[in-house]
Amino acid sequence: MSQADTNPSSAPSRLSRSSFFILITGLLANAIGQAFIFAILPPLGREVALSEVQTTSIISTSALVFTFCSPWWGRRSDQIGRKIVIVIGLTGYAVGTVIFAGVFALGMKGILSGWTLYFAALFFRCMQSSIMAATSPGVTAYAADHSSRAFRTQTLARLGTANSLGVIIGPVLAGLLAGLGLLFPLYVAALFTFIAVFIVWKYLPEGDTSGITRKRAPRLSFLDSRLRVYLLSAIGTFTGFSAIQQTLGFRIQDSLSLSGVETAQYTGAALMVSAFFTLALQLSVAQRYAGPALNLVRMGLICNLIAAGFVASAEGLTGLIIGMAFMGAGLGLIGPAIAAGASLSVSRDEQGGAAGLITACPAAGFVIGPILGGALYQLDPAYPPLFAGAITVLVLAYALKSRAVMADVED
Repeated sequence: MSQADTNPSSAPSRLSRSSFFILITGLLANAIGQAFIFAILPPLGREVALSEVQTTSIISTSALVFTFCSPWWGRRSDQIGRKIVIVIGLTGYAVGTVIFAGVFALGMKGILSGWTLYFAALFFRCMQSSIMAATSPGVTAYAADHSSRAFRTQTLARLGTANSLGVIIGPVLAGLLAGLGLLFPLYVAALFTFIAVFIVWKYLPEGDTSGITRKRAPRLSFLDSRLRVYLLSAIGTFTGFSAIQQTLGFRIQDSLSLSGVETAQYTGAALMVSAFFTLALQLSVAQRYAGPALNLVRMGLICNLIAAGFVASAEGLTGLIIGMAFMGAGLGLIGPAIAAGASLSVSRDEQGGAAGLITACPAAGFVIGPILGGALYQLDPAYPPLFAGAITVLVLAYALKSRAVMADVED
């Protein structure tokens, strides 16, 4: 075990290579599974006769549950430790994926249908979200515990590559596996996650526990002035992104007249391009950037605004892919920047709480984004990206006039 694993308060320190790859394993399994869901849920919903609004509302409602539960799990990690919280989150995701797939299997066989199928899928997805919400705040806080402030942005950017890799690999695998059935990718995702649970439980060091007590952890608010610009930037970004992402499959299917399996494959390809540019920006910019995190947030928002313009005006697959490339680039800058900026704004005993709030932000964006995107899509396919652009303009204006706050603490 490295010094970083045993004494995170030493300066300078980095997350050890072994711990990094173990955490990457858990995040990658989670990201691949989520990529499977996003790629196959639109055609899967149509396969069982769910409307666009019903399908997107499953994501929105479960995201609301995730939003409320993620900060709670972050505070719990301050009390009971990071590792156990990570294991709980991964286990909940794996089990929940199997159950969620089982519900749709019953729908495809005609055993469940209509509103019964919808509410069953909604209930079990929400139950899954309430537990899987533990993973990301646990991982983020663990990494912050074992990284000096000077290395915080680079460390969290490196961990962010797991999500990017998952979204790159996930759609490709989803497209291949969907040929064996639309539900088959979900069962494979569950298997990957069970393997990740074993690896984390067996090999991840417990980490520093000197600051962990049974007392109530500090409770941070979404209105905390130290975190406000990062939280609003994240929520706004993912509200717009989710409106585009969750209607992308419908737009591709309708514009190209594709089957369900073909739609999953084409949608997966577009999401893969987005994730590739996310990864490229994380590797080329975020990991090497040493300036204020807020500047990266601003640059990312500009990329997202360009993306919304391309997607709104696209008349074919090429325009959509260019737009998703810019969207991916924006996320590659914003993701690690908001995580690092928030971490650097709070004290050591608030790391779990801050990580929980930041982790909740993408889910908060997915609360209203998909369902509004679905409703707007029924009016005009260009409306979801126009909505995303409007949100981005407002958030960018706030970010440009804001100043970052740095916590006055030692490593």
